[in-house]
Amino acid sequence: MKKILIFGNSGSGKSTHAKKLAKQHQLAHLDLDTVAWQVTTPVARMPIEESHRLLDSFTKENDEWVIEGCYADLLALLTPQANEMVYLNLPVDDCVSNAKARPWESHKYDSKEAQDTNLPMLIDWITQYPLRDDTYSQRAHQQLFDGFTGDKTMMLSNE
Repeated sequence: MKKILIFGNSGSGKSTHAKKLAKQHQLAHLDLDTVAWQVTTPVARMPIEESHRLLDSFTKENDEWVIEGCYADLLALLTPQANEMVYLNLPVDDCVSNAKARPWESHKYDSKEAQDTNLPMLIDWITQYPLRDDTYSQRAHQQLFDGFTGDKTMMLSNE
């Protein structure tokens, strides 16, 4: 049974890789953005307990899955169930290029224009990845990867 976690910086190709694996292996696919944020203005993180309940529901409803995102705290909740991990540890410049070329994400933005308006903030976020010390950081992702005992792969490019 495949239970795969994919993580990395914004723009690293997590969603693209997860969709490819989901199609190839007929896996249920979950983007952690959908269980990490409240639908509020201003946007705020969902309490971790609520995210955990949603994750439990997803994993109980699906025998095989691929879950992707940048949230090391949520991914850590899933590591006991996962049997495979993929860390997309691309150079920051590659992530910025990917973000600039990203097609419209209709599940996140009302329009391509709204998405493009957010691009400067996203690029700044991406460039801070190696410098941050939070659940979205390179440091947190490396610790998650290092501590995982199942099959794991670190990808340094999208090739």
